[in-house]
Amino acid sequence: MHPRDQTIFALSSGRAPSAIAIVRVSGPEAGTALWALAGKMPTPRMATRVLLRDADGRPLDDAVVLWFPGPASATGEDVAEFHVHGGRAVLTSLFAALSALKNVRPAEPGEFTRRAFENGKLDLTEAEGLDDLIHADTDRQRRQALRQLQGLLGDKARDWRTQIIEASALIEAGIDFSDEGDVPTELIQPAVMKLKRLLAEIDKVLAAQGQAERLRDGIVVAIAGPVNVGKSTLINQLARREVAIVSPHAGTTRDVIEVQLDLDGYPVTVIDTAGIRNTDDPIEQEGVRRARVRAGEADLVLWLDTTGAPVEYHGTSPVWLVHNKIDLVRPQAAAVDARGRPMAEFRISARHGAGLPELIAALVAFAQNYFGGSEGGLIARERQRMQIKDTADSLRRAIAVIGEGEELAAEELRAAAYSLGRLLGRVDVEDILDVIFREFCVGK
Repeated sequence: MHPRDQTIFALSSGRAPSAIAIVRVSGPEAGTALWALAGKMPTPRMATRVLLRDADGRPLDDAVVLWFPGPASATGEDVAEFHVHGGRAVLTSLFAALSALKNVRPAEPGEFTRRAFENGKLDLTEAEGLDDLIHADTDRQRRQALRQLQGLLGDKARDWRTQIIEASALIEAGIDFSDEGDVPTELIQPAVMKLKRLLAEIDKVLAAQGQAERLRDGIVVAIAGPVNVGKSTLINQLARREVAIVSPHAGTTRDVIEVQLDLDGYPVTVIDTAGIRNTDDPIEQEGVRRARVRAGEADLVLWLDTTGAPVEYHGTSPVWLVHNKIDLVRPQAAAVDARGRPMAEFRISARHGAGLPELIAALVAFAQNYFGGSEGGLIARERQRMQIKDTADSLRRAIAVIGEGEELAAEELRAAAYSLGRLLGRVDVEDILDVIFREFCVGK
């Protein structure tokens, strides 16, 4: 039997132990599995309390079960759910009982969602939105992912595809009636106007400059600077817990330390890097090299200073000069980077917290400006952007060549509709399905 024809099961709730655990079963043998363990078939979509038993009649758990006959289910197949007590021993016994049934096996990552996609329960943009929703760390990420799951992009893409097909029908009708004088012009001009309006709409979506993609991935802020200036203390303050070793000895941080923050709903990764200095220690040299690389990749660099020494950052990312240890008397560094560019300045005491509220508020403002109006964006992934860009390019070519021949324009419109079909996952997407669904967790 093909793996897609087999019945699958997995834990669909949180990791054990827990108060309640939900085990989902999907496939042609879901009803058989439910009958075998529960001893009866409950009323569809009605929670029913039963005593689960294994094949030898031994009790497994006092549980609640639900039955969702296909196609009126999450996957479009027959689905059974077992709501059991979330102890490891209970789950182990339940998994063993399910595995003992013929053609029933544990699910692979994302297999439930893939079956829902293949059975027309959701399109590929909605499946990607579901994955983003599961992995959302902040409220803004959650809201964006939920819009994708609710079909915001998919509905728009289907509307675009309908408009392309309508314009294509007019153009191809013009081809059929090309020997009847004015008929082609009467048909083609409305089609061209429709295509121009559609192209302007799609270009506007693409002009969002990837803000929604950035919200999905978050921004990276690197804390850099010389040794022993309080970088580790600052990241501990931002994280509100000890994630980095704080020591009076120079060169304590040898590797890059990362912490994920939620700043007013914006996802921010703050990295603490090794102090920048010349050293003969090969391990510290590698730490300094990694620090320079990560700082160069960051979206913003906080250069911590206590000595007034020149800023030694030569990258292209924006740099803020953060004067730490303001309780100490020391010279002030010039507020320009190594390239002579002016920098924003902040005065803080990472140890005592002075100035930190102002620094955090500035980071929130930076994030707001960086992400822009991303919450209203349609595009959340690079794959989606590329398919929509291909659609726009095909429409542009169709408009450009329509004067040279309706056949050329019609072919470009078919390519545009095809790109939107790939966006939705309805045509020729086998090459990307494995990549997308293997990122899902088991049980989804």
